[in-house]
Amino acid sequence: MEFIPIGTLLTVLLSQVNKTAQAAKDIVFEKESFKALSEHLSDIKAVLEELQHQKLNDSQAARQALEFLEADVKKANNLVENYKNRARFYLLVKCRSIVKEVQDVTRDIGRSLAALSLANIEVLSGISEQVNRLQNEMQRAEFEASHSRLEIVDKLNQGLTDHKLDQDFANDMLKEIAKAVGVAVEPSEISKELESFRIEKEEAANRKERAEVFFLDQVIELLSRADAARDYKQIRKQYFQRLKVIESYDPKDECIPPFKAFLCCINRTVMDDPVSLCTGTACERTALEAWFKRGEKTDPETGDPLEDFSYWSNIQLRQSIQEWKELNYCVKIRSCKAKLLSEFDSSVEAALDQMQELMKENSVNRDWILIGGLTDTVVAMIGSSCNRDVKEKILVTLKDLVEGNLRNKNKVVESEGFDHIIPCLGIESSLSDAAVELLYVLLQDRSRWDAYVSRKLSYHRCAIHFLVTFLNRPDRRSTEKAEEILMKLCDEDEENIVRAAEADWFQPLIGCIIRGSESSRISIVRALVSMELDEQNIMLLGEAGVIPPLLEMASGNIESKELSLSALVKLSGCHENKKRVAAAGGVPLLLELTFSFHLRTIIIAKCSEVLEKLASNGDGTKFFVDESGNQLEVEPIITKLLAFQQNPNTSYMVRRPALRTLLKICQSESGLVKMAILSSSGVSLILPLLDDSDLEIRATAIHLLFLFSQHEPEGVVEYLLKPRRLEALVGFLENNKNGDVQMAAAGLLANLPKSEESLTKKLIELDGLSAIISILRSGSMEAKENALSALFRFTDPTNLESQRIVVELGVYPLLVKFLESSSVTAKARAAALIGNLSLSSPKLTVLTKTVGFWCFRPPRGPLCPAHGGTCSVNTTFCMLEANVVPKMVNMLHEKVHATTYEVIQALSTLVRAESPQKGANVLHQFDAIHPILEVLSWGSESLKEEALRLLEKVFLSREMVEVYRAAARLALVRLTGSSVNEGEKLQRKAATVLAMVERYSRSSRPLVSGLSR
Repeated sequence: MEFIPIGTLLTVLLSQVNKTAQAAKDIVFEKESFKALSEHLSDIKAVLEELQHQKLNDSQAARQALEFLEADVKKANNLVENYKNRARFYLLVKCRSIVKEVQDVTRDIGRSLAALSLANIEVLSGISEQVNRLQNEMQRAEFEASHSRLEIVDKLNQGLTDHKLDQDFANDMLKEIAKAVGVAVEPSEISKELESFRIEKEEAANRKERAEVFFLDQVIELLSRADAARDYKQIRKQYFQRLKVIESYDPKDECIPPFKAFLCCINRTVMDDPVSLCTGTACERTALEAWFKRGEKTDPETGDPLEDFSYWSNIQLRQSIQEWKELNYCVKIRSCKAKLLSEFDSSVEAALDQMQELMKENSVNRDWILIGGLTDTVVAMIGSSCNRDVKEKILVTLKDLVEGNLRNKNKVVESEGFDHIIPCLGIESSLSDAAVELLYVLLQDRSRWDAYVSRKLSYHRCAIHFLVTFLNRPDRRSTEKAEEILMKLCDEDEENIVRAAEADWFQPLIGCIIRGSESSRISIVRALVSMELDEQNIMLLGEAGVIPPLLEMASGNIESKELSLSALVKLSGCHENKKRVAAAGGVPLLLELTFSFHLRTIIIAKCSEVLEKLASNGDGTKFFVDESGNQLEVEPIITKLLAFQQNPNTSYMVRRPALRTLLKICQSESGLVKMAILSSSGVSLILPLLDDSDLEIRATAIHLLFLFSQHEPEGVVEYLLKPRRLEALVGFLENNKNGDVQMAAAGLLANLPKSEESLTKKLIELDGLSAIISILRSGSMEAKENALSALFRFTDPTNLESQRIVVELGVYPLLVKFLESSSVTAKARAAALIGNLSLSSPKLTVLTKTVGFWCFRPPRGPLCPAHGGTCSVNTTFCMLEANVVPKMVNMLHEKVHATTYEVIQALSTLVRAESPQKGANVLHQFDAIHPILEVLSWGSESLKEEALRLLEKVFLSREMVEVYRAAARLALVRLTGSSVNEGEKLQRKAATVLAMVERYSRSSRPLVSGLSR
């Protein structure tokens, strides 16, 4: 080296640096580290060129520094060449050590550069700062492998440490490694890479790098388990080769016994990893290691002392054992097939257990089971087996088959496996859990969801229904997975969101309405509008927060408005949802849209329907508030709602809900009725609607007029007396298909002035009375109550002709029936009507006169004890003949104010001032006087007054005083006493009656037989 000119040395080194810098630049693996090395070498090239230009000093130190630098550059070059064309899988698993090597050689070159600069300080003085910076940077170089690659390597190393050799882990690792190095996950590509990897292992073995060989062997074994690492053609070929061999064995055999050479001489089991000693003895590796660890120094088989304790893998024996195992796999698969085709459930279960064991022994058996036709057989058995335990075991076995095995998964999916699996979700047992677990695995594509299988599952309309049914069951193990499947299916297809909601699982639908895009919202709300929702689901949707986004949509485009308002119509009937609409400031928006006449009719109609819902159930204008909760002014709303009915061009789609909204508002508060009548001319606007061509408009108008007639009946009468108007009202009375309309029509009639005899007369002529009586027979209770009120105009005691017609049409028995069983209101009104009829009884009673001699007198019927003549229900409307009094006495005992008041008035008609004794005697006979006296202790002031008026007439009879003196005196003294807080009028009346009682002597003799007690 001393004889070579230093300039030549410098030239050679310069060439070497340039070559290595270019080569490092071209390395694509761990590019950043090699790129940094290349850049440093390029900077050194500039330093060497400066030395060459300045004529380097030929000193011993300079020569030695050049030699060191040349050696380090050669090392860098060798490193670059070493990793330039290596297997990509190998480069990745060794990335950490490769980067460390690049870092070390960079630092070594930096130290050699420092020595060279010291030997040539004067020559390099012009670039000393540049040289110092360069050598410092190189000596402190810190390189790291890419973070993503290090994560893969760490995950791989951890898996190997944990002996994680399952197929799923192998699939994941192979996929990640292939992606990181840019290799397609295809069997052909993966096979090439693994072959290159094996070459790396062989070269390491040649270099006697045992640790490296062991590590690479582990990695290759793991990756070889992955699906993509197997050539399926080769797998099929291998299976049929083994199948041909076992043809010579008895089909009944389930196992081929192992050769003795396959058994470990230490643990006497078939070896997995056989190793051989120098003596030729073969043992299981782990067993031999444990043998030596215990201090044994002899051959495990012969017992002879060992001089050489080394051992090595017996590849040939391992291959033979593997062939024997594969033959046994084929024997067992053949046996499983026979058992599956048997008719016995026990045999089927045994076959399924054996299949699971085969899969645990070797993942290749998943493919061999498929090739052997067992997958098809098992899938078909899900539908054909009637044994739930067998079905469950089939599902568990299929899960093991498809897990990590794409070919089996495809077979299950393509062989209509879903047709058999999905119905299992509906069975309440662990079978449904197993079905969910299998579906979950089928939907996985290694570390992500399989979009194709998701779509296939979506094609089964019942899949969503069964999954939701499963989800709603308590204590199911796989609920989370079922929900995850449902969410994924809903993410894949909006139709699945709708199906889930139709099955009563609204979570995805709610999420889409709240957070979805505009197009998704429109699509989902359109579906929501067409759904049938029960009260619980309506409440759920409101609680989940869909109302604010629906109101937001109502401010959008035409389509968005129409759909969101249609949905709000569905949701606004629930009281809590009404609150939510109001709280979200929805009512001002709805009113604005309702009265915006430039909008499409359907939108105004939907707004009106929502307003109707808000006002329904007696809520009226309770929810008609602004965002701050302040009550909106109601009068303009009523005025505008009435205005819809004035415009003949307004569509019925708008008029109907607008009129119904007005009705709901008026029904909630009488003050609003007055407002509608007085401020908005409600009666004059609504009356013409009785002639409207739309039946619903007419029916709603009747309801409103029923309310209005309570405040302004005169205008209604005047209108009804016009031609053909009353016929319309009678038509409503006859409408037995709509009880509400009948109720309103009868109520309207009841509210009209009774003094309008012309109206009464015309109603009779038009069969209106018959229609009212028909309601009494078959109408709703509310309609019957109003019909009873309407009858008062026909039972006026001043109009005997009208009363006769009422009785002839069979009303009296109906009234008596009402006394026995009906509402309090109906009972009270029936009693009052009977009282009206009874007032006419004295005038109609025929009193018998003595004519001629007694022997020529005609025979006569029994005389009425109350009226003193011949009575009947039809001719004299007699209460006694109708057997009404006992029923009225029973009503007195019920102690209900409303009915007691009317009963006392009705009973009073029997006790006439001119002859009180007859009526009083009747009341006594039916034991009515005691309960009337009791009224004085519990009744209201007006009721007590009515009782006192009747008692005043009763106690005109001395006999009645004698019988009831003690009880009457006690009750009356209480009323007149100063300790009782009663009105002065009542006390004076009580004192009057008490004076009548005290007037008669206790010793008075009864004038009527049977009265003494």
